[in-house]
Amino acid sequence: MGRMDRQQLADFLRTRRAALKPEGVGLPSGSRRRTPGLRRQEVAQLAGISVEYYIRLEQARGPKPSRQVLGALARALVLDHDERAHLFHLVDELPESECAGSVGEAPPTIRNLLAGLDDFPAYVIDACYDMIAWNAMAERLMGYLSGLAPEQRNILRTNFQGDAAPRLADPATRRFLADSVADLRASLARNPGDRRLKGLVDELLRTSPEFGELWADHRVTPRRATTKRVVHPEVGPLEFDCQVLDVPGTGMRLVMYVPQPDSATAAAFRRLAPVTSETPAPAA
Repeated sequence: MGRMDRQQLADFLRTRRAALKPEGVGLPSGSRRRTPGLRRQEVAQLAGISVEYYIRLEQARGPKPSRQVLGALARALVLDHDERAHLFHLVDELPESECAGSVGEAPPTIRNLLAGLDDFPAYVIDACYDMIAWNAMAERLMGYLSGLAPEQRNILRTNFQGDAAPRLADPATRRFLADSVADLRASLARNPGDRRLKGLVDELLRTSPEFGELWADHRVTPRRATTKRVVHPEVGPLEFDCQVLDVPGTGMRLVMYVPQPDSATAAAFRRLAPVTSETPAPAA
C-alpha cells in the first residue's frame, strides 16, 4: 500500500464539509453563517473528536487518523459507500464496513425517523445482524428488546444458538435464515478485512452445525424485501412486507414491517400500539 496523503485528505474533508447543510445532520441552519456547509467545530462535535485535531487534519498537518476516527468522520460527513472507501484509502487503510470494531450507533436522523414511525415496527441492523436501534412497535412485537443483553439482540446468534434444527424445520424460518446467511456471506465478500464479520462467521461455524450447513451452500445474496408470516403470542398470525433500506455511508440497514392497509395484520399492529412507549430504545 502507499502512504497517507495528507493534502488530499485535507481537501476531501473541506469539500465534504462545505457540501453538507446543517439541517441535513440535525443542526439548526441559523442566519449568521458566513460560509456554506458545516463549521469545523460542528464536524468535530458530530464525530466526537476535538476541534483542534480536526483543524489539523484540514490543514494537512495532523497525525494519521485511527480506523475509529475515520468511521466517525464518515458518519459525521454523511459519506456514501464510495466516499467512505475513498476516505480510508487516503490514509492508506483498507475500508471496512461499520460492523468492524464495536457496535456502532444509528445516525441521529435515522433515530428520529424511528421515533416517528408509529404504525409499524422498524429497527436498524448492521452487517453483523446486531440490532442497534428500534422503535416502540418493534420493542413490543419482538418481546422488549431493551431488556436483552447486546449478544441476545444479534439475529443470527439468537436463531442459531442451541438446537436450531426445530426452527429450520419451519420452511418460512429456514428460508429467512438461509437468506440471512447468504447476505452475511455477501457482506464478508465486500469487506474481507472486517474483523467482526469474520469473527461472527467463525463463532457460528464452531457452535452451530445448522449454520455450517447453510454456509456450505456458498449462496451470495444481499438482503432484499420479502414477505414474512409469523404467529405472535398475543395478537395471533401476522403477515407483512419486510422492507430493507440501506442507510447510506454507514453499512447499516433500516428494516420495516409494513402490513397491507386495512388487513388483519394492520389491525393487530393497532392493538399493539397503545401499550408501546413513545421513544425508541437506545443502542447498547
